[in-house]
Amino acid sequence: MDSSGVIIIIALAVVFLAILGIGIWREKKRQEAFQALADEMGLTYAPGRNYSLPERYFFLNQLDKGDNRYVQHVFRGTYDGLPVMFFEYHYETSSTTSKGGRTVHHYYLSVFLTKVPGPAPELTIRPEGFFSKVAQALGYDDIDFESAEFSRKYCVRSKDKKFAYDICHPAAIEFLLSHPYADIEIEGNEMAIVQESGLDKLEIPANLILLTRFRRLWPDYLEGISA
Repeated sequence: MDSSGVIIIIALAVVFLAILGIGIWREKKRQEAFQALADEMGLTYAPGRNYSLPERYFFLNQLDKGDNRYVQHVFRGTYDGLPVMFFEYHYETSSTTSKGGRTVHHYYLSVFLTKVPGPAPELTIRPEGFFSKVAQALGYDDIDFESAEFSRKYCVRSKDKKFAYDICHPAAIEFLLSHPYADIEIEGNEMAIVQESGLDKLEIPANLILLTRFRRLWPDYLEGISA
């Protein structure tokens, strides 16, 4: 190998190490920021990867995707008088290139959880989008409500329509219309709000407010329900 080849290899190695070092530095700063937020809010914080939580919450549709599932940056504690847990969820998928190579795609979600009376039947409340409209065209209808605006903006699905109507009462519908991007799933004793991006310190308080305020709209007469 001539000297120019050696120089190129050294240059590539330096660039790789620099990128790696920047990534490590950014992650360290992110952990420090999360720890400071946890201390401020009176929550516990664990930055490391946890592979057991995805298995525990696999019944939630958003946590039953792809391979190599794990969570990281796990917060636990009480917020606005309610038990909460939130974390960054990772999964991956793979695809094959035209030349036969394999490409791995990584995805990150932010998941916010609190407890509900139950066990409750599965209920999903998601913003209406392209794929939900395609599903409806294929016969997977969502539940319609008296509020045409709500039915237009949200796709609500549950095998138990009465439960869906109980949860999506007028006050809850009004609340959700003021938060048009809420992605909510209820099942068992859990209520989850999912955001299709990694955990962001600046967005945590707003998501916790959304989670706990919607939880407080749970009708009193549904205490002790059974699926």
